[in-house]
Amino acid sequence: MPTSDEPVRRLSPREAFERVERDAHLYVDVSSVPEFDQGHPTGAYNVPLREPGSEGPRDNAEFLRVMRACFAADAKLVLGCRTGQRSLEAARLLQHAGFRAVVEQRAGFSGARGAFGELIEPGWEAAGLPSATVAEAGHDYAALLTRAM
Repeated sequence: MPTSDEPVRRLSPREAFERVERDAHLYVDVSSVPEFDQGHPTGAYNVPLREPGSEGPRDNAEFLRVMRACFAADAKLVLGCRTGQRSLEAARLLQHAGFRAVVEQRAGFSGARGAFGELIEPGWEAAGLPSATVAEAGHDYAALLTRAM
């Protein structure tokens, strides 16, 4: 199991799907609620790392509290987002907070982009993996936040 000093293991979208399907990993999408509602891996939980604000995205002060309340420190988790940037940050944060079985899905849901907006690596959606626009019961952020109260 990785320690907080070890690098986060990063997986391709197909590898992440296989972890969820074969190894009972839970997929946690750290995208904002509006992004999650536009599309996410089927069965994903939504715990935003950042939330939209009037002056741009701001850190979600409840992120760690919700994660600790809803997932055990030894839960097998795959983290993803829209492009793979926030999920890598969230995986490092969780690893540092004592989560022991966290991996991160590269390229996110819609793909990793370069400095000029060009697609560098296709994401979950382009890989043709199961996707949804409606969260399963209890997987949306409002439900998880309520559980954490």
